[in-house]
Amino acid sequence: MLVLDAGDLLFKKNIIPVPENNSRSVTAKAEVIIESFNRMGYDAMGIGDDDLTFGKDVLVEISKKANFPLLSSNVFDESSGKPLWRPYLLKEAAGLRIGIFSLLGPETFLGETDSRRKGLTLRSPVEVAQNMVKELQPKTDLIILLSHLSYPRDLELAQAVSGIHIIVGAHTAMNLVNPPVVKNTIVLQTAPKGMYIGRLDLIFSNHGAPFYNLVIKRSLENNIKNYDARLNSKEVPENGKAEARKMKEDAERKLQQLQGMNEFQNKILALTGAMKDDPEIASLVEAYKSKFPGPGPGPGASPSPQ
Repeated sequence: MLVLDAGDLLFKKNIIPVPENNSRSVTAKAEVIIESFNRMGYDAMGIGDDDLTFGKDVLVEISKKANFPLLSSNVFDESSGKPLWRPYLLKEAAGLRIGIFSLLGPETFLGETDSRRKGLTLRSPVEVAQNMVKELQPKTDLIILLSHLSYPRDLELAQAVSGIHIIVGAHTAMNLVNPPVVKNTIVLQTAPKGMYIGRLDLIFSNHGAPFYNLVIKRSLENNIKNYDARLNSKEVPENGKAEARKMKEDAERKLQQLQGMNEFQNKILALTGAMKDDPEIASLVEAYKSKFPGPGPGPGASPSPQ
């Protein structure tokens, strides 16, 4: 199992500057979120535009407290031209070599003068994605992109760049129960801010084979059962049975075509207040509330699993 996040984890969008005396409580909240995710066993997090609410230097310092890497493949320091965070991560799970990289979309900011972009250079997501795939393919069996581009941009990227198996998308704030497969790239989206978690179950059996949604297989199987029922019914006329027979053959042909393909199933799970809190994480939250009582000022945010 891999636990991943595609960004906007630490802060809300900061349009009105936060007073200096409140900034400590907001950054302390971000540190609680990071420590919570440490204890959850997160594998990687992509950087979102809101994670840069207090600028690159603050995020660099906060990222040092994470036991998991913060990834960004197309964000560079403006003065040095060097990457500020790791460009990719190599993991092994279930015998698969997995490469994970991350992209932040320039369009997610409020223009060139957005204070969150200060001191940063954002390179073309498409060009960087092409370079990442070229570098990762010889080292991996599966490539995952943590995308903070937006859902429409994810679809465009999947069309433009081949070789990415899964896009874990963020920024658009939507739940996509049945994700599309675009040129053999599964494009995922899960709503942010700790309300939902997306779970993708993947059976990866053939490196060169396309992906298909298990929902399609279940639908075809149910259709075949319905056609059989019509064929065995005495109330269905012969012309109706002929049509059912033809539809059944078509469904069986489509079901046969799924053999040898890679199968996936996606679920969106709501995280509710009825769920039991982890005692250690709950104690971190209570300690934070004791130190900074009252409603959270400004741009603090709860975790946003993707």
